[in-house]
Amino acid sequence: MNRAAHDPVPVSDAAPHPVPDVVAYLSGRWTVDRTLLDLATGAQGTFHGTAEFRAAGDGARVLHVEQGELTWNGSVNRAGRTLGLLPRPDGTAEVTFADGRPFHDLDLRTGRWTARHPCARDLYDGTFTVVSPDEWHLRWYATGPAKDQLHRSVYRRQAEGA
Repeated sequence: MNRAAHDPVPVSDAAPHPVPDVVAYLSGRWTVDRTLLDLATGAQGTFHGTAEFRAAGDGARVLHVEQGELTWNGSVNRAGRTLGLLPRPDGTAEVTFADGRPFHDLDLRTGRWTARHPCARDLYDGTFTVVSPDEWHLRWYATGPAKDQLHRSVYRRQAEGA
């Protein structure tokens, strides 16, 4: 299926907002609004929740913890995930799964980053775009024998105390 036909909104038409230190930028709480589309079946879903980027107990990593509600095929369920970020001195980071396995690098110094992650026989292509000091977008396109999916997320910084 042609993914462009199912993703009419570009990653972002705005000039990307450069971020010299990805961990400093991401630290704090964000709202997350995500649309999910299975391109093979046409099934659609949404995720609405929060993402928090906070120091891990080990002092070396930052945890990315998402929690919210996933609506899929008429069902609404609690959903979440945890990733790790290992900051580097140059302002970039290595993103890992919760168990420490490598996921992808993240470099937002130009305001935009593309990542690729092979998962078994599937392939995940991600595009990160920072549109302002308080908003960034993430698009994952997953293809392979088990997947043909498009996930689009908008992260907005929460005001302190919200």
